[in-house]
Amino acid sequence: LKYHFFTTSNNLTMKSFAPLLLLPSAAAFSSSSIPNTRASTALHGVNGIWNNANDFGKGKFRFYDGLDSYMKPFPDEDRELYPEMFKLPKGTYEVPLSKPCGIIFEEIESKCGVYVADLVEGGNAYSQGVIQKGDVLVGMTAVQIAGAKWERRLIPARKFGFDLVVDAIGSNDIKWGCNNVILMLERPGEADSEEVDKFLEFFEPPADTPWKLPV
Repeated sequence: LKYHFFTTSNNLTMKSFAPLLLLPSAAAFSSSSIPNTRASTALHGVNGIWNNANDFGKGKFRFYDGLDSYMKPFPDEDRELYPEMFKLPKGTYEVPLSKPCGIIFEEIESKCGVYVADLVEGGNAYSQGVIQKGDVLVGMTAVQIAGAKWERRLIPARKFGFDLVVDAIGSNDIKWGCNNVILMLERPGEADSEEVDKFLEFFEPPADTPWKLPV
């Protein structure tokens, strides 16, 4: 099935969540320091980007506006020790887009993964000239709301179906300070999907968010 992504729905139901503790060091996401049997859970507990309940909506990580600015709070020591976490994996790129995006997505499998089937001629993505047919969506910004507070985060999206993609993009609304949505895409033939997924583990949300898929 192909979907014309001209408009998005902003009528979303958001859940509050209990994020995790902050650690200001990228040493937290060194894969060698995490036991294989609990890699995902351990990573969540120490990666330092999900604020706990009282700090939700505050701090340096509350708004994702691109990888460079988002990782800026980490010290130079971390950049030297873990350089792979401060740059996008090969064959992967970020694109900030105004809405409507002008992308025709097609699901890779039913409700699991989307790729760019086509671009709307004259649309925002077409005019920008970066996104190509066949690119796979692997991440995107989405807004999380808890009461009167909110945050915009980068969310891994490789397994998102079309409906969840629409909801996530639609959550990037101007009322939350979003003048764009940031898409992270993987170019087949240039990217190593396993390397990309490992990189995106750092951004994996807690279980009780609307952007976390069931395991």
